[in-house]
Amino acid sequence: MGKGHEPSSPKRLRRDTPNSWSELPLDLLTSLFERLSFANFQRAKSVCSSWHSASRQSVPIQIPWLILFPEEDNNNNNSCTLFNPEEKGKVYKTKDLGVEFAKSVCTATYGSWLLMRDPPYNLYILNLFTRERINLPPFESQLGMTKIERTIDDQFRISPHYNGREYHKRIRIQSPVFWIDEKTKDYVVIWGLGSLCVVYSKKGDKCWNQIPESSHCHHMVYKDHKLYLSKSNYKYEFRIFDFSREIPQQTFQGCVIMQGLTLNHHPGQPGYPFSTIDTKLVVTVTGDVLKVDRIVERNTRICRFFDVYKVYSSVSYKKYEKVESLGNEAILLDLGITMLANDIVGLEKNSIYFSGTHTKSEVINDTFIFSLETQKMDLVHKFDCSSAQLSSARRFLPSFTQT
Repeated sequence: MGKGHEPSSPKRLRRDTPNSWSELPLDLLTSLFERLSFANFQRAKSVCSSWHSASRQSVPIQIPWLILFPEEDNNNNNSCTLFNPEEKGKVYKTKDLGVEFAKSVCTATYGSWLLMRDPPYNLYILNLFTRERINLPPFESQLGMTKIERTIDDQFRISPHYNGREYHKRIRIQSPVFWIDEKTKDYVVIWGLGSLCVVYSKKGDKCWNQIPESSHCHHMVYKDHKLYLSKSNYKYEFRIFDFSREIPQQTFQGCVIMQGLTLNHHPGQPGYPFSTIDTKLVVTVTGDVLKVDRIVERNTRICRFFDVYKVYSSVSYKKYEKVESLGNEAILLDLGITMLANDIVGLEKNSIYFSGTHTKSEVINDTFIFSLETQKMDLVHKFDCSSAQLSSARRFLPSFTQT
């Protein structure tokens, strides 16, 4: 045995000391970090300075968490409860997010950011972990034919002009979506103003810009700098806009029926009459677009099953067909996307994850999973919402800014 291999040699002792962990090759550390989830990624980067440096070259595996919001009458309603599916039975509490948060409503999520609306209809973006806040332009600052006027009592009057006359409609934010860059804080926020128009605002804008001919917005998804928008008027339009340029450009227009289906019978289901009560768009990993119909029993309003159709293919451009299987993907209906499903991310393949109210013998406000293979629905997490004083739950993909 050579000197370098003797148990008492300096080289052997160096391998056995804690300091040797800080001297692992960068490519090995990078490979390690790319296999870690958000929680373990955060822990690993705190080991030492070299590990922290290596973490800046990597991105953690995205695993959807749950954020559970408190009820309005909860005395501790300035914070939320977070559930990480990796750590079953363990929940986290956010820091105090402020009095304004307690009075606001979350309308959408992106990464660790929330799109919030307060009672006077002021919109802002809030980071769950850092508490960083970005105020958005005033609600009434619209550029376009549709005008909004704030009244003395913080109400609004919408005044589109038709034949020289003004009429008023009730304000309603339809299907809000947004995106934000963690490093530069570039962002775009998009929402539908009821059935009148769709507006957007980017970083640096002082007002909301209206997308031409975008009335009757039904549902929207924003992914990879593209806006997928469906309309629920008699034309049943489906459009795609490219937001990577200064001014959004329409790149596709087709037709899709978004709601209003009534069935007297459905294969594999009892002979009850059914109705579609909700239809949403979902963008897959490969960029295809699905239409997901939530079907309920008409008499009881119990959600029985989902129907899924492909309405747009990134390969052949136009394709409308029923989807019998999602393969190795799972739908996250709250986020409007699919993800590859495996044990690491904690998702079951060929399934639909959604949150909301499900009525059977009792009202349950929680998160559910529907299997396209078995056509059965189950609770994902059996939270005791009454004791936890929780009003709603959303899925989000935690993110953070590298430092």
